[in-house]
Amino acid sequence: MKCLSSVIACALLGAGTSRGQNILSPSGVMARSISTLTWFILLVFIGVSVIMWLLCGWILTRPRGTFEEHAPIDAGGGKSWILIGGLAIPSVVLGGIFVIGVEAMNRLPIDHGNMHPAEIRVIAHQWWWEVRYLPDELDQRFATANEIHIPVGRPIEIELISRDVIHSFWVPELNGKVDVVPGHPNRIRLEAGRSGFFLGECSEFCGAQHAHMAILVVAQANSDYEQWLEGQRSPANANESTSRGQALFIARPCALCHTIRGTPAQGTVGPDLTHLASRRGIGANMLRRDSANLAAWSVHAQSLKPGIRMPNVTQFNGAELLDLVNYLQSLR
Repeated sequence: MKCLSSVIACALLGAGTSRGQNILSPSGVMARSISTLTWFILLVFIGVSVIMWLLCGWILTRPRGTFEEHAPIDAGGGKSWILIGGLAIPSVVLGGIFVIGVEAMNRLPIDHGNMHPAEIRVIAHQWWWEVRYLPDELDQRFATANEIHIPVGRPIEIELISRDVIHSFWVPELNGKVDVVPGHPNRIRLEAGRSGFFLGECSEFCGAQHAHMAILVVAQANSDYEQWLEGQRSPANANESTSRGQALFIARPCALCHTIRGTPAQGTVGPDLTHLASRRGIGANMLRRDSANLAAWSVHAQSLKPGIRMPNVTQFNGAELLDLVNYLQSLR
């Protein structure tokens, strides 16, 4: 189910993410270490399997002889097979896997005391990801949701926090899985070797909508990344054509749960929507962000993602819903 939902999410988010998740095609430093270990174990497993099948074939096809030709049962022999096949070979194989595994673990930034301050804080909720950017200047900080933008070629330290149950943060092409446990902040380092989109997900069952809790990492050239940061720090766009939609958003229940910077909407229950239209998906990347999906989500979110905290909001008539969606689509 989870794999299927990930494939669907990739398709819905557009061509940029259609590659999906591929742990054997790493694009980050840490992911390459994990991929090396994975390939080693896979090749060793194939080699051992081939040898075992050859031995089984040899046993099945060798001459059987007769009872008269067989040595007595107490004649002994065969101990070398036990020592070599049962002790020496497994020790070499498992020892090699252990050494390479420890080497890969040593590359992972698990010593929090020696790590740089986190540049990004990711907060896991049922069932979405809150993303906070943490520059030193407090007035430059901002929040977004379900998308993490990072520069290419530079390691980014990320702090992981859970607000409810145990989650697990996993972007296979950039790093391994890291548990996100309530009350126990964790850390991960992401570094992308190329620009592009990298789909991740929660890999720890966390409730009914666990399969629909995807996160998208967008790796950009440094100039594009700085430009994106500058745009995200600014308040929401305002213009005459969307003023009716903005008034509806503020007057209806939307403003009780969501923040749109630069407006009276300062809710903290749901995602910050200040620059919603700059994101590729909605509903934790369950759906592509287009007008049809936004309209359906705004009024009947429970029918699309049952169990989430967002209630159905049915106070809008057709014209009002159109104005609201136009306003949300203008938040770039």
